[in-house]
Amino acid sequence: MDFFVSGRLCLFGEHSDWAGEYRQVNPEIAPGWAIAVGTDQGVYARILINNTHLVFKTLHYPQMLNLPMEEPLLLGMAQTNSFYSYVAGVAYQALTRYQVGGLAIDNYQMDLPLKRGLSSSAAVSVLVAKAFNQLYHLGLNLAEEMELAYWGERTARSQCGRLDQACAYGKQPILMTFDGDRCTTKLLTVAQNLYLIIVDLAGFKDTQKILAQLNQCYPVASNFTAAQVQNYLGTINADLVQRAVLALQQGDAAEIGALMNQAQAKFDRYVVPACREQLNAPILHQLLNYIPLQPYVYGGKGVGSQGDGTAQFIARDRDSQAQAIALIHRNFSQMQCYKLDIPQTKNKHLTKLK
Repeated sequence: MDFFVSGRLCLFGEHSDWAGEYRQVNPEIAPGWAIAVGTDQGVYARILINNTHLVFKTLHYPQMLNLPMEEPLLLGMAQTNSFYSYVAGVAYQALTRYQVGGLAIDNYQMDLPLKRGLSSSAAVSVLVAKAFNQLYHLGLNLAEEMELAYWGERTARSQCGRLDQACAYGKQPILMTFDGDRCTTKLLTVAQNLYLIIVDLAGFKDTQKILAQLNQCYPVASNFTAAQVQNYLGTINADLVQRAVLALQQGDAAEIGALMNQAQAKFDRYVVPACREQLNAPILHQLLNYIPLQPYVYGGKGVGSQGDGTAQFIARDRDSQAQAIALIHRNFSQMQCYKLDIPQTKNKHLTKLK
């Protein structure tokens, strides 16, 4: 079978997934809210059943994974620092839960940037989960595929939250809420076509360090900085996301841009002090504040764990999207831009928020 799984762009609400999980031990923490949508870029693969082995071939690594479908071997590979750890982690979960055989996966194309906050590892994990589900007729629904991929990543010792697996929904924008160990999703309608730009900043960020230092602010805030982080990822973020849901459903690109600018400003104020070394992000802020870019965009913000990894902008229209990309390529030649068009949806019913 041929498979494609897109990357995932978090429009609003980064970090709120794992933060909301802390409600299991501290119910005073507010639930997490996020809006995610699939990217045009992703992971392509041809997949066959292999009764005894897990085989994964990719253009990104010269050495192919070829591992017997045995629990100790899969778990051992999952807990290495290899790219294949995610593949093995999902296979381990599929084997222990459903007693499946193996897969032969030919990842012949991946146009999704790696380690740029676009859920490249989650896309691979969802790809493997979908393959096990469909080739072994497991009968899993979309949420259950996401759950299998999530626990596969956690087996691989990833610090990911449940937001990453939103790539399973493809180009459909979704609202996600995170309350302890419960994750809920709602499909969102879009009243007008929206034109976004994803920019690989060609910088550096240490996602593990960012996550480690922000997690130190939970489950109980021990100082002012930790309380500020919890306030932003909780109450402030919930307000921004709920306003962004309405703007999406009304097709109001200008309001979405304004909310992106607000989200970034508040992130800089409340969250950056907890990890200044990584989150000051001079390259990101240089581009966000670049004056010649402003006539073409309504606003922008950082992506994923933030830092100097990736930026997102919402353009004023399709022509402005093209002109903004040309401007960035001309004046920031090291950066790579990707279009993301969110199409108008036919169903105009508004999502009801609690």
